[in-house]
Amino acid sequence: MVETSMRKTLKVGIAGFGTIGKVVGLALDKGMPGLELVAIASGNPDKAKAAMAGLSQPVPVVSAKALADLADVIVECAPTAAFMDIAEPALCQGRTLVTVSGAAILQHPEVVELAQRHGAQILLATGALLGLDAVRAAAKGTIHSVTMVTRKPPTSLTKAKFIVENNIQLLGLEEPLRVFKGSAREGAEKFPSNVNVAASLGLAGLGAEQTQLEIWADPGKTRNTHTIKVDADSASFEMTIENVPTVENPGTGRITALSVLAALESLTAALRVGS
Repeated sequence: MVETSMRKTLKVGIAGFGTIGKVVGLALDKGMPGLELVAIASGNPDKAKAAMAGLSQPVPVVSAKALADLADVIVECAPTAAFMDIAEPALCQGRTLVTVSGAAILQHPEVVELAQRHGAQILLATGALLGLDAVRAAAKGTIHSVTMVTRKPPTSLTKAKFIVENNIQLLGLEEPLRVFKGSAREGAEKFPSNVNVAASLGLAGLGAEQTQLEIWADPGKTRNTHTIKVDADSASFEMTIENVPTVENPGTGRITALSVLAALESLTAALRVGS
């Protein structure tokens, strides 16, 4: 007789209960095999409690430190400025940190060493940009160049840090306007909440400094569109993805939250396809 072992149920905490966090919380509340929502951390506890009205089993709203004490897996989907407040206690507790904040990782590279030191893991969910498995594979050989062109509806960029600070008027555009050209690292600094995908591309391939990025405000677009081109000794490829913006936050695509759900599922799945 062959004995089968059951995987333990992982306790999940969500840090940030906005556009992404609410989708993840609802899915966990409905039931995801091997995963249990146990708590939420939010910079606005009252708003988070109100947002839990759709959950059949509301959970406590706690501090980021308490979240790290309660959960095995921390889903980080808070504003970029709050990243370290969430990541540091989670990693120091040896937890798995699931995040979409590639830009925050570039800004705080010390989190990788912190995870190594405490036996933790950082899982960067990258479903909003296709082809990163191929980029990671190509990076095992020699990559000659990586470029990315992002085109977004102007409404998706109006609240971007760089746009606001430089008083760039995007509403009423009749033709595409290039608002940035440079490295993915520079782009992540200037647009920390808008180009996490570029940061992820840089981390997967040549590095953020060597990954070239253009950002366009394009009135002809209704979707957030990313095109990447890679030239390597193993393959050359070009891919484009058009992400449907969320109603609550046009700068965030609907697929971003689904990317987090796919990453969570991979933690307990018997079969894992891709990274």
